[in-house]
Amino acid sequence: MKTKALVALGLATAMMTTGAASAEEVKIGIAAEPYPPFASLDASGTWVGWEVEVIDAICTAANLDCVITPVAWDGIIPSLTGQQIDAIMASMSITEERLKTIDFSDPYYNTPAVIVADKSMDIAPTPESLAGKIIGIQASTIHQAYANAYFGDAAEIRVYQTQDEANQDLFAGRIDATQADSIAMADFVGSDTGSCCEIKGPVANDESILGRGVGAGVRKGDDALRDSLNAGIAAVLADGTHAEITSRYFTTSIYSE
Repeated sequence: MKTKALVALGLATAMMTTGAASAEEVKIGIAAEPYPPFASLDASGTWVGWEVEVIDAICTAANLDCVITPVAWDGIIPSLTGQQIDAIMASMSITEERLKTIDFSDPYYNTPAVIVADKSMDIAPTPESLAGKIIGIQASTIHQAYANAYFGDAAEIRVYQTQDEANQDLFAGRIDATQADSIAMADFVGSDTGSCCEIKGPVANDESILGRGVGAGVRKGDDALRDSLNAGIAAVLADGTHAEITSRYFTTSIYSE
């Protein structure tokens, strides 16, 4: 079944039903803010990107009729717990803190967090090297939590509503570095705007903050939907669909167990 994109959140909210796993449609919440190459709007207003295609494939394999529903990132978990959406598939890492509020499916991708800075800057992804620097971070992300914990004592942490805003300030020289997902930042440094910059390397892993990969978030107790999504994830990994989609966006696998 094809995934349908609803740009207007109001329309999606009006269509809200209860009992997500048995509903005719399952509303999949993605971040309304662009996050290429995972999800963004094309010129026609259609959501496109790696994660959008993977959502479609997982829902098809799980026999779910999924509706992509954009929600502001900082309100996406409240939208799930408030039943405006049925699941979150928005590059959300599975962390112990989030598991206190919602449940997650199995991971469907897992990539490291990296530091990016201007090519001319001698910066390493360590607290010592980033001391005295201004680091731009997207709000309400694992990267904000990590930067506060590891860099906040010695560096200035500047918070942005979207990663694109942080990237723009990095390009303009208003910040010294940013921390974000390695794949998203590879897309940035490969662009005209990001050609000023390079990935300086991955930060030291802390699974308690960075999590154990990206999964689909579901409401506590919605085991039927979680099990259906797990079955869909397992199917697309096993039959090569996940790898085929990935090969059209990235040069390396972004899934590791």
